[in-house]
Amino acid sequence: MNKKILFVCMGNICRSPTAEGVFRHVVERDGLSGAIHIDSAGTHAYHIGEPPDARSQAAAAKRGYDLSAQRARQVSVEDFAEFDYVLAMDLHNRELLLQRCPAEHRGKVRLFLEFAEGAAVREVPDPYYGGAQGFEAVLDLVEDAAEGLLRHIKNSQ
Repeated sequence: MNKKILFVCMGNICRSPTAEGVFRHVVERDGLSGAIHIDSAGTHAYHIGEPPDARSQAAAAKRGYDLSAQRARQVSVEDFAEFDYVLAMDLHNRELLLQRCPAEHRGKVRLFLEFAEGAAVREVPDPYYGGAQGFEAVLDLVEDAAEGLLRHIKNSQ
């Protein structure tokens, strides 16, 4: 199988680390840790080296996901060649990724919620400026999309 997945949001402290943590949990649950490499990054350099937002960590921890070891980084041009999927949390960040992406790798850049089966929206909303309910909503969407992404990867083999 050997797939590499990169989750991307703006600052890599809320949505993409949540997606990384949830997807890592789903992959480990199914015994596929050795076959699927998971990472996250941001389109902007605002928070390089910082852990995920404390509110993201708290909401994730309530559901059994540990984000504490993650550190923010910015997407690099090399990521487009290295990863099989470069999954943006929203349309704006997808556009930023496509602007940086070499032409031969553009097909790897997609919206993460393309893999969600129960979502009525296309984008994972940024919870940064809102309250705790925003982080819970992000988790609901990410959990749905993580399950769908794993099904997609398994079915693509």
